[in-house]
Amino acid sequence: MGLVRELGNAPSVYLVGFMGSGKSTVGSLLADKLGWEFVDLDNEIERRADMSIPAIFERQGEVAFRAIERSALLEQVERAREGHPLVVALGGGAFVKAENREALEGLSIWLDCPAAILWQRVADESHRPLARDRGSFEELYQKRRAEYARADFTVAVNEEEPQALVERILKLLAH
Repeated sequence: MGLVRELGNAPSVYLVGFMGSGKSTVGSLLADKLGWEFVDLDNEIERRADMSIPAIFERQGEVAFRAIERSALLEQVERAREGHPLVVALGGGAFVKAENREALEGLSIWLDCPAAILWQRVADESHRPLARDRGSFEELYQKRRAEYARADFTVAVNEEEPQALVERILKLLAH
C-alpha cells in the first residue's frame, strides 16, 4: 500500500478522536486487515497502573493519568520505530497535547464523529470519567476539535458499520 510502504522504520497508524468515535473498534479491525498489531492505549494505561481509568482519575487525578498516558504512548512510538507495525487507538485527550502529537511517527487519522452520535454511544457508560454530563461533554468535544484537525487525515464517522470505515481508511493508505 502506498502510504503504508512509505512509513519505513516507523510503521504505525494512530487513530485519534473523541471518546466514542470508534477508535478501538476500527483500530482492531484495521490492524487485522493490515496484519499489524493493535494497541489500545487506554488498555496499556490500565495495565501499567494496575487499575481502571476511572480509578486513576479518582485516586491520582488527571495529571497523573496524563503522565501514564504519555509514557505508554512513547513506548508504542519506540516499538514502531524498532520496526513493529502498529495501529494505535489513542485516548480522546492524548492527541490534544502538542508534545504527544510531536512525538508521533507514522500517520494520524482523526475519526470525526458528530457530538450527538458520540453522546448516544457513551452516555450510559460509567467507565468514562469525562462523560458524566452532556454539557461538559459537548464543551470538551468542541474544545478538542481544533487539535484533532491537526491529524494527517480526517475520516468522517456517522452511523456506518466499523468495517466500512476500515475500508475507507485502507483506501487512504493505498494512495
